Amino acid sequence: MALAFIFPGQGSQAVGMGQALKEAYPAAREVFEAVDEALGESLSRVMAEGPMEALTLTQNAQPAIMAVSIAAMRALKAEFGVDVSAARFVAGHSLGEYTALCAAGAISLPDAARLLRLRGRAMQQAVPVGEGAMAALLGAEQAQAEAAVAAGQAHGVVAIANDNAPGQIVISGAKAAVEAALEAAKEHGVRRAMMLSVSAPFHCALMAPAAEAMTVALKHVAIAAPGAPLVANVSAAPVTDPETIRALLVEQVTGRVRWRESIDFMHGDGVTSFAEAGAKVLVTMLRRHLPDTQGAALSAPDEIEAFAASLKG
Repeated sequence: MALAFIFPGQGSQAVGMGQALKEAYPAAREVFEAVDEALGESLSRVMAEGPMEALTLTQNAQPAIMAVSIAAMRALKAEFGVDVSAARFVAGHSLGEYTALCAAGAISLPDAARLLRLRGRAMQQAVPVGEGAMAALLGAEQAQAEAAVAAGQAHGVVAIANDNAPGQIVISGAKAAVEAALEAAKEHGVRRAMMLSVSAPFHCALMAPAAEAMTVALKHVAIAAPGAPLVANVSAAPVTDPETIRALLVEQVTGRVRWRESIDFMHGDGVTSFAEAGAKVLVTMLRRHLPDTQGAALSAPDEIEAFAASLKG
């Protein structure tokens, strides 16, 4: 059985996240403590107690989601001896790419926390609130989404931000351009097109100021070759060279998250089992996309224990 570890992006945050892991595993508790120390504040308290408005702030949600995923991975290793060396690939959705690199030993946990705090803040500040938007095109084929985006571009910046799975494409850009693309999508036969409740237009050219901020930040961070190849968001191809990874992390801020292609690449290379550390968003999509594969969520102690047992069985 060929395995890949995958790591979720923004949207999986919830008050109480990671608390069961913290209570069950000392290794998980140490992760939350290390993240608090790296950030110089108690993010773990916001994760445990809320309020949700504070947790949902991009600058908090990004390191929080990473922390839960790494807590699950550290618990898996400490309690059951399983880590990324068991995997053929690692991959993460948007911010999850930083988590994947941390899990694979390419970026330290304190650096990952600080980078995601900065990334979240820079992405939020790149576009004034209300000027950007994102929308989901459900049931859309790639050609339909491209046609809708082309129509919207007459009104400003708009691009495909996430190609998540067959029939699940997200677009991002200036509000007027996204709205025009939504209307065009309906004309091109897209079954359902809807605006998303997000704080900024991620993964489009409007994020250029955030990409510049990450270029500066990443220059001062040590990156090692990951313990398993990273399937990168913007290329949907494996990478292990640290300098290439550094460049791709910058490109990722404005570039498309090619998640469907990434999953297809790993599956085509023989991966039959995917384990999502910290949530169950990606494995839920996976079951619809590739029903012949196995998808395990590693977000609670019983799930981690069952997954470890399945590897031995």
